[in-house]
Amino acid sequence: MNYNDIQNLPYDLVQKIKSGEKKSFELLYDQYAPALYGIILKILQQDTASAQDSLQDSFVKIWKNIAAFDESKGSIFTWMLTIARRTALDKLDSIRNKKIQNLDSPVNITQNQFHTHSSIDGIGVNELVNRLQPDHQILISLAYFQGYTQEEIAQKLNMPLGTVKTKTRAAMQELRNRIK
Repeated sequence: MNYNDIQNLPYDLVQKIKSGEKKSFELLYDQYAPALYGIILKILQQDTASAQDSLQDSFVKIWKNIAAFDESKGSIFTWMLTIARRTALDKLDSIRNKKIQNLDSPVNITQNQFHTHSSIDGIGVNELVNRLQPDHQILISLAYFQGYTQEEIAQKLNMPLGTVKTKTRAAMQELRNRIK
């Protein structure tokens, strides 16, 4: 599936999902789950178990809140991506909080060497981000793939918060222009 397929999801499919048709939702899941999983996995730093949980949580939220989707405000993919991203960031915060709370326990965190690499490149996100200016690439990576807040980015890059906000906005605009 390419980006145009994602953007051209038939209007009637969304309407069927809004009316509670489960088969249409299954089709939606089949079309979007790989792209959303890739983004979630990147945010959660290749933690496959947490990414799978977040993907499932995201689709539960999508199913429960589909009536809130407004076609006039954007595409279904953008709406679902926002839900998935927020869910993954919440999961990342939860993981970070658990690590802080468990500082006294001798827990070793390791990554599985044989994990599956799901790619968000199916929709061309990596290619688009790689075409950005280097400073924009860093901001997008920190904010959208690693889950940093703008305040955290400002501290990490030793940059004024206003500059981070302005450059992030410019990076997002540059991405939008490349998508068109």
